[in-house]
Amino acid sequence: MSEMVQSLPYQSLCAKLDVASLPFKKLSDMEPLSGILGQERAVEAIQFGVAMHRPGYNIFVMGDSGTGRSSYVTSYLKSEAKRKPSPSEWAYVNNFKESHAPKAIEFKSGDAAHFEQDMRGLIDGLMSTFPAAFENPDYQQQKSAIDRAFNEQYEAAINLVERHSSKIGVAMFRDASSVSFAPMRDGKALEESDFATLTDEERDAFQAGVQELEGMLNDELLSLPTWKRISYEQLRELNLETVKEALDPLMAPLFEKYAEDESLTAYLKAMREDLDKVIIDQFVDDKTTDNRDESSRRTLYEEMYLPNVAVTHKPDGGQPVVYESHPTYRNLFGQVEYSNEQGMLVTSYRLIRSGSLHAANGGYLILDAEKLLTDHYLWEALKRALKSKTLRIEHPYADMGLMSTTTLSPEELPLQVKVVLIGSRDIYYLLQDADPDFQEMFRVLVDFDDSLKRSSDTEYAFARLLKDRVQKEGYADVSPQGVARLIEYSSRLAEHQKEMAAKIGDVFELLGEADFNRQLAKDDIITDVHVQRALSAKKHRTGRVAEKIIEEIVDGTILLDSQGEAVGKINGLTVMQIGDSSFGAPARISTTVYPGGKGIVDIERESNLGQNIHSKGVLILSGYLGHRYAQHYPLDISASIAMEQSYGYVDGDSASTAELCCLISALINVPLRQDLAITGSLNQYGQIQAIGGVNEKIEGFFNVCNARGLTGTQGVIIPKSNAINLMLNDDVLEAVKAGKFHIYAIENADEALHLLTGMEPGSLDDQGNYPEGSLSQRILKRLEEISKLGEDEEQDKKEADKTKS
Repeated sequence: MSEMVQSLPYQSLCAKLDVASLPFKKLSDMEPLSGILGQERAVEAIQFGVAMHRPGYNIFVMGDSGTGRSSYVTSYLKSEAKRKPSPSEWAYVNNFKESHAPKAIEFKSGDAAHFEQDMRGLIDGLMSTFPAAFENPDYQQQKSAIDRAFNEQYEAAINLVERHSSKIGVAMFRDASSVSFAPMRDGKALEESDFATLTDEERDAFQAGVQELEGMLNDELLSLPTWKRISYEQLRELNLETVKEALDPLMAPLFEKYAEDESLTAYLKAMREDLDKVIIDQFVDDKTTDNRDESSRRTLYEEMYLPNVAVTHKPDGGQPVVYESHPTYRNLFGQVEYSNEQGMLVTSYRLIRSGSLHAANGGYLILDAEKLLTDHYLWEALKRALKSKTLRIEHPYADMGLMSTTTLSPEELPLQVKVVLIGSRDIYYLLQDADPDFQEMFRVLVDFDDSLKRSSDTEYAFARLLKDRVQKEGYADVSPQGVARLIEYSSRLAEHQKEMAAKIGDVFELLGEADFNRQLAKDDIITDVHVQRALSAKKHRTGRVAEKIIEEIVDGTILLDSQGEAVGKINGLTVMQIGDSSFGAPARISTTVYPGGKGIVDIERESNLGQNIHSKGVLILSGYLGHRYAQHYPLDISASIAMEQSYGYVDGDSASTAELCCLISALINVPLRQDLAITGSLNQYGQIQAIGGVNEKIEGFFNVCNARGLTGTQGVIIPKSNAINLMLNDDVLEAVKAGKFHIYAIENADEALHLLTGMEPGSLDDQGNYPEGSLSQRILKRLEEISKLGEDEEQDKKEADKTKS
C-alpha cells in the first residue's frame, strides 16, 4: 500500500519575511537607492550599447512595462551624455539664388544664438542707416547733378527744334512726356476752330513744316537712349557707392568675426549682394509706399536675413537625450509651415520647424516602439535617415501626389544619433521576423527580466529603492513590517517564493495607496496594516465579478459541489482575467464514457470554444491511457468531456489532470471527492506539470468553500512543481493552520487518483499484473470488457454480411 499524499504545512504556503532580518528600524534610517533593482544583464547591455559607436548599434530595450526600463535607460543616458561634448547647432538661412532650397549652417554649441543676435544688431543698423544715407545732402547734390546733366542735354535738343519751328511759322508745345505742333498766324498759335479757315496751300505748308520738325526732333533726340543709359548707370553707381559706404561699417565686423567659417562667410557675402538690391528697391525706386513704413521694413529684414535656428545646446550641457512621447512624422523630422496671405499659402525658410531628430542629433533619441510602428511610412523614413545618416525635412506624402502646394526643400543635415527603442518582447520578435533591416540597425538588445532573485541583498536594495520613492513623493516613513509586506507582495506578483517581481511600478502604486490609508487613519508611519488595507481595498474595487461568481455558486445557479462524492464529475480550477485584475474561478468538469470507437471527444473543441492548447491537453489523455492501460487491448472507448456552464473561450492545459481523473471515474464508476479541486498539466507518462495562476486558483476554490462553511476536509490538489510558486493570502494560511483547508502537492496521476478516490492505484508486479482490487486493475478489466464488446459487435456484423451474400 502506498501512503496517501500529505497536505503541505502552512509555513510552506507563503514566503513570509522575518522582520528581524531587516537591518533597520524604520525606512528613514537608510540611504536611498536611485536606479534599478537587479537587472545586471540589462545594465551590462545598455553600457555596451552606449559605448559602441559603430553604425548599426542602435538599442532596443525589451521588457514589461513597469520594470523601470524607461526611467533607468533615460537616467543612464543622461548621466553618460553629460560627460561628452555638446554637439553642433544648426540654423537654416535664406538661399538668395534659390529661395525654395534654404541652406543649413553649422555652429559650435552656443554660437547660433550669438549669430542670431549679431544679425539682429545688423538689422538695427540697417533701420538707423537707411533711408538716412539717401537723404544726405552730398548724395542729393550728386543725384541732382546727374539729373541736371541729362535734362540739359534734353533741353538743348528741344530748344533747337523750337527755335527752328518759330522760323517756319509753326508753334511747338511740350509737356512732361510729349511734344505737339500747331500753325501760327501773326505770331500766335491758331485755335482748333480757326484751323478750318486755312486755305489748302496754308494747310499743306503747315503739314510740310510739321514733318520737317518731326524729322529734326528725331535726329536731335536720336541719342536720348544713350543719355538715359548713361544717366541710369551714373545713378546706379551713385546708389551702389552710397549703399557701400553705409553698409561696409555695418558688415565689416561680421566678416571679421566669422572670417574663419567658410559657410558663414559665403552666406554674409550673398546677403551683402542681396542687400544692395533690396535697399535700392526700397529707397530709390520707391515702388511701394509700404516699404517706407518702419515696422514693415524691419519685418522684411527679419524674414530675409535672420537665421532660423533649428536647435541649440548649452556649451557645457553634454550630448542631448530626447524622449519623443508622440512620434509622428512632423514631430520626428520637422515640417515646413505655411502662412495665409490674401488667400494664398506661402512659406519661407523662417517657417521651417525642427523635430526631435534635430534636437537629438549628436546624442540619443528615445522612442516607444509601439507608437512608432503605428505608422509604417514613419518607420521606413526613420530607417532611411539612419542608413543615409542624413536628416531631411520633406512632406511625408509628397511622393504619393498628396501635396497640392509648393513647398521648400531645405538642405539636408548630417545625422549622428543613437536611437533607443523601448518595447515589449512581442514587438521585438515581430520586427526580427518581419523586417530584415531591423537586426542590422538595432544590434544591441537590452533585455529587462520580469523577475529577480529574492535574497537578503535584494530585499535590502528593495528597501532602499522604497526609501528613494518615499523621498520623491513625500510619503510618510515606512515601518519594517510595512517593508516586509511590500516585499511579500512583490513575490506574490512574481508568483515565486524565491523571486521578486521586476515590475516595481506596481509596488510603488501600492505604497502610494498605503500612504493614503495612513492619512485617513491619521497615523504617522506606514505599517503592514495600511498596506493590507490598500490590498483589500483594491481587491474590493475590482472584485465585483469574482464575488458574483461565488454568489451564483453558493445559491446553486452555477453547479459546483464542495462536499460529498460523485461519479464522472470533478472540480477544476480556472483563472479569469478582467482588466488589470485576475481571480480564480472553480468550474465543474463532467465526463461520460460508453462503448464505441469515437475516442475522447472534447466538447469545448467541437463547439469551437476550446483553444489549441486546451485541445492539446485533451488529446494527451488518449496518449496516457494508451500507454498505461492499452498495451494488450485496443483503447476502444467513446468519451465526452465538457467544462460545464462555460460560455466563453477555454484555453490552457491545466485541466488535463482533472479531466483524466474524471474520465477514469466515469469509466469504472468510481466516485470522486467533491470537497477537493484539482489543477495540473498532464503529460503522456502521467507526470503532473506546473501551471500558472496557482495562487488565484487555490484562493478561488477556498472562497467558495469558505462562503459555504469550511468542513475541515476541503482542499486543492496542485502540481508539486508549483509549491515554490505559493504566495497565498492570510485567509488561506489561517485556514490551513487551523486544519480547516488543505493543499496537496502531487507528482503523478496515481497520487491524484489516490486522493480523489481513496483507492490504491496499484503497481505492476513481476508478471505485469496489477494487484486485485486496485484502481489500475479495475481500469484494465473495464477496458478489456469494452474491447470484447467491440470485437463481438464486429463479429456479428461480419456474420450478418456473410448471410446476406
